[in-house]
Amino acid sequence: MALRIDDISLNTIIGNGTSIKGNLNINGFVRIDGDIDGNLTTDGNIIIGENARIRGNLTAKAAVVGGIILGDVYAKESVLLLSQSAVVGDILSHKVQIEEDALFNGHCISIKNDEEYERLSHDYLQSKAIKEKVYRS
Repeated sequence: MALRIDDISLNTIIGNGTSIKGNLNINGFVRIDGDIDGNLTTDGNIIIGENARIRGNLTAKAAVVGGIILGDVYAKESVLLLSQSAVVGDILSHKVQIEEDALFNGHCISIKNDEEYERLSHDYLQSKAIKEKVYRS
């Protein structure tokens, strides 16, 4: 797999003390050190700093989490939860690493085989969407 220039050049920084309400769609490599109340989607890698707080789902190619996420993490390549981080939500990724003293509360799908990963992720997301509709009714 070839590296894109976006994989190594930081495209977007949301700094400490910044607060955003709403969904974000960002291209390339992202670093978050502020607070986001909404979903965050990028086609590149993402670093969630130790002071960052996200209330919403995170979608990226790969994610390193040092802060708190109240929502699901979808990062096809990998997810790393650093010490003192917290994720309260589901994680779907080919590779998941959780350091000591990290908090994770949710379901996890982590399978290396691409076909099996796609099938199980799709089935799980469909099931989750149906359950959410039933609970709202």
